[in-house]
Amino acid sequence: MRQVRAGELDPQAVVEAHLDAIDRLDGRIHAFIYVDRGARSTSGVTLAVKDSQPVAGMPYTYGTSSWRDHVAGEDAVPVARARAAGMAVLGKTNLPELAASIGTNNALFGPTHNPWQEGFTPGGSSGGSAAAVAAGMGSVALGDDMGGSIRIPASCCGVVGLRPTPNRVPSEERDATGLSSRGPFARTVADARLLFSVASGTEPAIPASRRRLVGVTWSGAAGPCAEACRRAVAAIEQAGHDVEEIPWDAEPVTEGYAVVRRASVASFPAEPSTYGPGLQKLAAEGRRLSALDYLSGFTKATDAAHGMVGAPLQTRYDFLLTPTLGLLPMPIEKVPSFLGEEWARYVRFVLPVSFAHTPAVSIPAGLHDGLPVGVQLVGKFALEYELLAFAEELEKMPGFGFQRPPEVDG
Repeated sequence: MRQVRAGELDPQAVVEAHLDAIDRLDGRIHAFIYVDRGARSTSGVTLAVKDSQPVAGMPYTYGTSSWRDHVAGEDAVPVARARAAGMAVLGKTNLPELAASIGTNNALFGPTHNPWQEGFTPGGSSGGSAAAVAAGMGSVALGDDMGGSIRIPASCCGVVGLRPTPNRVPSEERDATGLSSRGPFARTVADARLLFSVASGTEPAIPASRRRLVGVTWSGAAGPCAEACRRAVAAIEQAGHDVEEIPWDAEPVTEGYAVVRRASVASFPAEPSTYGPGLQKLAAEGRRLSALDYLSGFTKATDAAHGMVGAPLQTRYDFLLTPTLGLLPMPIEKVPSFLGEEWARYVRFVLPVSFAHTPAVSIPAGLHDGLPVGVQLVGKFALEYELLAFAEELEKMPGFGFQRPPEVDG
């Protein structure tokens, strides 16, 4: 944007460059389900939007066959704000059916591949948005995150993904759980800050740097994920901050979320008989839940999350640090079944943060066997700019920050 303002760069040249990248790369990656070849920009910033958010005149399918022919009549609030800021909306990105998976695959559009390695998952459910940004097929992207759906693909694809405090970015959808949050993907913290400020209608602020106290855990993480967190601890300590280990038991949260998510699938405004077999089963289980089942599950998860995340941030720590994921990205065909045991290990660090209603950001933390690994920084309620400033400090340290996937060079 600085170059555009200075007259050094034609904003439409950025759009054309990203459309060219889509032409070259997306036949293999399949991040987009729709592309607007007539997209225009006055700012030099292009935006991709997850297909769970409406964009006027574009498909709005949620990846489910009964919505195959849906076309949005108006923009989501953050999309409208992005247009008003001069951003070009390039198109809609892929997601799993009803956003109910930690991978990105559906019967309508097929799988999205990780830009780092074809055949591997980009994570989910905002996998198309993360893959588009990682591959250079857009400046930034919008996703949403109920149980990790921004942070999971950000880690898998090696980009920055911010889950803001719920409702900081407006939504025209009704979310009875209060868990879902719309937020940005970007290649840098600075770009994530820009899109968050536009989408939330808030003024970006960078607080003064000072010594921080950070609570940390990697309990239950696979070796490479734990090692990424240990490297982050060393970097933070070297920068003069203090670190303390904290307890972490995600099981009550994953058990409670399994109840809540079954109910949300059952209540989606579509005909369940059109869903894939896995979602049909979840919807049927959700319809059998009682109000007491739902409230008990939600309360159990919320209480546990408050003890792990909310209370420590309110009473002692400036930030928390964890691996983003409990496991590394896996081949598409080996993505764990939604709400199963392996899924629970995968989401053990992102899910408690959702139930604590706090902001969190996934930062790229290097590679393991050619695939990205991320670490998660968690901040205090509605203090996204403080969180992003601390994340930017870590991003600048050796071994952290975005790297361009070799698969998309050229």
